[in-house]
Amino acid sequence: MGRFVVGAGGHGKVVLSLLQACGLAVEAVLDDASFRWGETLLGVPVTGPTELLLGFDEPRAVLAVGGNACRLSLARRFSRVHWETAIHPRAWVHESVRIGPGTVVFAGAILQPGTEIGAHCIVNTGALADHDCRIGEGVHLAPGTCLAGGVTLGKGVFFGVRSAAIPGVSVGDWTVVGAGGVVVRDLPERVVAVGVPARPLRTLRKEEAPEEE
Repeated sequence: MGRFVVGAGGHGKVVLSLLQACGLAVEAVLDDASFRWGETLLGVPVTGPTELLLGFDEPRAVLAVGGNACRLSLARRFSRVHWETAIHPRAWVHESVRIGPGTVVFAGAILQPGTEIGAHCIVNTGALADHDCRIGEGVHLAPGTCLAGGVTLGKGVFFGVRSAAIPGVSVGDWTVVGAGGVVVRDLPERVVAVGVPARPLRTLRKEEAPEEE
């Protein structure tokens, strides 16, 4: 059984390059956008919609969708898929770190001892999580994110490019921290927080932060 990448956009390209750097062969890329069918992505054909996964018995695949809610929705929809974890060979991950299924860790990322990362997370290029962080499922740490020790992130949290959090703070489910924001105190769930220090700017709409997952 071959390996598939789900998502043919920009994030699909970097996920595919990660898998290639790991020496892992990919049979095809799947995407629900029909205009992409027949294209190639880094030499791999984009063959059709995600529904093709249903034709296989427990296929192996990696989700390459940047949106946290969409990524978790696809993971639930295709529950028979074996979602693979992928770690770039130039990431540094301590042996004590626990990483959930479907999570991808990109080049230059650093995950320090005692950190736990949930399923279907994105630890993007150069992101850092120091010791004993607790990162919920479906989180995206954008490039250059820096989490100090003991930070807790809820489900579906997004940390923007070069955002940061000081030791011990907590961020509630689905909250978004804007690019360059610095979290110095706990943030509630379902808000957009920006600035230094990061302060809630608005509450997320229901479609941005699903109530039930």
